[in-house]
This record gives sequence, structure tokens and C-alpha cells, in this order.
Amino acid sequence: MTTIRAICCIGAGYVGGPTCSVIAHKCPDIQVTVVDLSQQRIDAWNSAQLPIFEPGLQELVEGCRGKNLFFSTDVDKAIKEADLIFICVNTPTKTFGVGKGRAADLKYIESAARKIADVATGTKMVVEKSTVPVRAAESISRILAANTREDMNIQVMSNPEFLAEGTAVKDLLNPDRVLIGGEETEEGHKAVQALADVYANWVPRDKILTTNTWSSELSKLAANAFLAQRISSINSISAVCEATGANVSEVAHAIGMDSRIGNKFLKASVGFGGSCFQKDVLNLVYLCEALNLPEVAAYWQEVINMNDYQRRRFTNRIIECLFNTVTGKKIAILGFAFKKDTGDTRESSSIYVCKYLMDEGAHLHIYDPQVSKDQILFDLKQPIISDDPDRVDKLVTIETDPYKALEGTHALVVCTEWDEFITYDYQRIYRSMLKPAFVFDGRMILDHPALTEMGFQVEVIGKKIKKPFSNGNLNGNEYR
Repeated sequence: MTTIRAICCIGAGYVGGPTCSVIAHKCPDIQVTVVDLSQQRIDAWNSAQLPIFEPGLQELVEGCRGKNLFFSTDVDKAIKEADLIFICVNTPTKTFGVGKGRAADLKYIESAARKIADVATGTKMVVEKSTVPVRAAESISRILAANTREDMNIQVMSNPEFLAEGTAVKDLLNPDRVLIGGEETEEGHKAVQALADVYANWVPRDKILTTNTWSSELSKLAANAFLAQRISSINSISAVCEATGANVSEVAHAIGMDSRIGNKFLKASVGFGGSCFQKDVLNLVYLCEALNLPEVAAYWQEVINMNDYQRRRFTNRIIECLFNTVTGKKIAILGFAFKKDTGDTRESSSIYVCKYLMDEGAHLHIYDPQVSKDQILFDLKQPIISDDPDRVDKLVTIETDPYKALEGTHALVVCTEWDEFITYDYQRIYRSMLKPAFVFDGRMILDHPALTEMGFQVEVIGKKIKKPFSNGNLNGNEYR
């Protein structure tokens, strides 16, 4: 169990696709096959229009596809031929039953483990890359041990991903670290070394960390919890800044200069989103409750509570500024993805801002350069967001031209920090909007003094903007 010649990845999503594309690119002698039960998803990976958007991913896939990188629905064949099998399936938060709203739903992990047990032969290394609760590898091992035959030898490892969507390819090519956890046995150490040898094709050895399986699994949850905590911390300070007249950007810069704190993840915003932060923090909360650590669980739950508060607080500010009613008013939403440079909308703050505005009867015109109309409507029609899908169709219009989305609106709301939003002709936009024309910058990316000078009423996360006072004639020298 020392040389890996063939890799199978179960799950062609945000983790499996980019990870295996980089492995194929860096390891031309290894055959990499990504499998999924969804024919539509596999067809997309085999086309010119990949199912996910990540800068640099298209070029990687096109350079390796058909050579040593393959996308297929033939799961059995890929498992049989592989030396190493990555499990990269979805682990959503449970929506019902014990642990509802907090615990991870491991049904896809279990299904993948049972499929491996059914069809694998000989020696295999099984690697969990999906975000999972601590000791999930033990569950996989038990399933495999209970169903394997005498001719099989399977080692289970944990190799969590630490990717940031929008920079996934960069993160994979130049990782801060690669973490591999395995069983503390001779066979387990050999398996860990074999996987480490794969990464060593492009990652320096001193950045490849090896631990026991449980430490690896907990490190993933803890890392995301710490990052989410920093965002909630600076967002809590943004509320104080708005109440006092301080500027959260200046405060963040000041505290970020402290070498003990650093300046990463100190950008105030409308709230964090994505597939990992909320899910992993809630997973940690549930784990702590199960371990009878209620004080620890309550501590991490507050990270989520603050994120929810920030979204609601931002939306309430929109409503208050629009004279305490948005019923029937046209509002433009710029950005629906949870962050720039990705088409992923999972747990996007934009979804919740839209929900709260729809609850008040606002008419939303939504524009995002990467998210499809179908995806936006799908997210807004989820039962947790709206109990009346027909009402969503009446209140929401998806635009492909940002200037059209902004015509005749009372306000524009920036929910995603797409670079293109900075480059728009805001003089043209101002002329096309109803007056007073409001800008709500939930990502702190626009030129607020310039917008104010044009005549916009500007509201920003974490600071107060001096507003021109209008009494029939707008005079940029008078302020209230």
C-alpha cells in the first residue's frame, strides 16, 4: 500500500471536481476518475460549461480531461479500478429528526461507504474529504468492516479540504497546509504516507501534516468555526460603529495591525454564507451538546445568532430608510452568490435579505453575473424562505442587465462584492432611479463620498455617511 496509480472520487461537486482536477494536473501518472449519480452533472463536467464557476478551473479541466482526468456515472467501475477513493459527497444539516437544524446528515456518506463495501476488491484506501462530525471515519470503518470480504484490506483516512470558494484552485495549488489523519497502526501509517506522497508532487513536505483521524476531523470543524467567529465578531463591532459614529473599516485596520490578531477575516458585511461556515459551526454546537458541554455549545451558537442578527439588522435598516415601508416598492438586489468569484448560493446572505424584503411586499429585481435565474428562484422558493412559491414569482424579477435591474427603483442593495459593481456608471444609474435614490452597501465596496456627491442617499455597514439635506434643492454643502 505504497503507490497510488488510480484515484476515484465519489461526488462531482464543489470539493471533488476542483480537488481532482488539480491532482490530475499535478500528477499526470495518476488516473483520476470523478463519479456521480447525476448524469446531468457529469455531462456538464464533460462540456465547455462546467457546473461550477471557479477562476482557473476551466483551463485545468480542459488541460487534463480525456488524458488522465475522467468524469463518469459508472461508479462501480471506478471503485474497482481505484487504489484510493475520495468520498466528497454532500453532508447537509439535518432538516428533521434528532439533531434537526444542527447535526450533519450523513446519509450520503453512509451510502458511499456501503457502495464501496459492495463492489471493492483487494486493497483500498478510503478518504473522507466531506465535512463530517468527529468520529465519522469510525462509522465508515465499521460499515466497511461489517461488509467486506476476506480478500479485502481497507484503510480509512480523513483528509479535510480547506478551500475558499472563489479561490479554490489557488488554494489547492498553494495550500497553507494539507492535513491527513489515519489510524495509528502500521497499515494506517503506510496509507497516510501513500496519500502524502501524492500531495508531495507539488506541496512542500513541511506543509503536509499528519495526525490521528479524530484530530483531523475536529481540526476542520474548528478552523471554520474560528473563521466564522471572526466575521461575527467584526459584524458585532459594526453595529457599535453605526450607533457611535465610528468607522468599522478604521477599527478593523487598527486591530488588524496587532500581530497577535492579524487582518484576515475582519471585513464587516451583511453576513457570512456558503456551504461550510454555518453548517460546521452548528455541527460543532451539536457535538458539544452530545458531549454534555452546554456552555461550549452556547458559545458557538452565538456565532450563528450574530450572523442572523446582522442580516436582519441590515434589512431593517433598508425598510426604515425607505420611510418604514417597502410594500410595492421596486428594489434592485446586486449579487446573489454568497461571495464573489463563485456561483454558489448556499446560505447566501442575499437569500435572507430577499426573504425579509419579500415578507414586507417589496418587488425585487435581482442581478448576479454568475447565478442562473433557475437557481435564484429555486433558493427563494424553498419552504424555509417562502411558503408561497407563486408569490415569489409575482415579487421577483431576474435581470441579465444590471442597468435594466436598476431602472425605476427606489433603492439598490449590494449583497455580493462582485468587482464589476464598482465599475458601473452610477451617474446613469442615479438618473434612472426614483428620488430620493438609496444605496445600501452591504459589502462596503462602493465609493461612498462620490455617490453622496451625485445625490444618492448612502447607507453602509459599519459607519455613518453624511447625507446632503434636501429642502426642494439639493445642496451638497449642507448636511444633517
